[in-house]
Amino acid sequence: MAKKILSLLLLMVLFIGAPQIASASSSIEIIENDFESITISVNEESVLHVTGASGLVLFVYNVTGVQVMTIKVDGADKSYNLNLPKGCYIVKVGKVVRKVSIR
Repeated sequence: MAKKILSLLLLMVLFIGAPQIASASSSIEIIENDFESITISVNEESVLHVTGASGLVLFVYNVTGVQVMTIKVDGADKSYNLNLPKGCYIVKVGKVVRKVSIR
C-alpha cells in the first residue's frame, strides 16, 4: 500500500512539475544605422582626401607611433595638404585606420 501511495505521489509530482509549453513575444527591435562609410586616400602631391568623416578628428602618426598631426574634419568631403617628409604614415579617423605613403 505504501508503494502505491509513493508511486502516485511521484507521478503527481512529475506531472505537476513538468514544464508546460510557454510562449514569449518577440522583443527584437531592428535598429537602422545610417553610418556613412569613411574613406581615406592620398594622391601623389601629398594631399590627403577624407570623405564621410564630418565632425571627427583626424590623427596622423609616423611608423614609430608618434602623433605628427591632428586635424578637425569640418566637412563630409575634405582634402588636406600633408606637409610631411617622405615615408609611411598611419591615418586614423574615428574607428577607421589606414596606412598611407608620402612620396
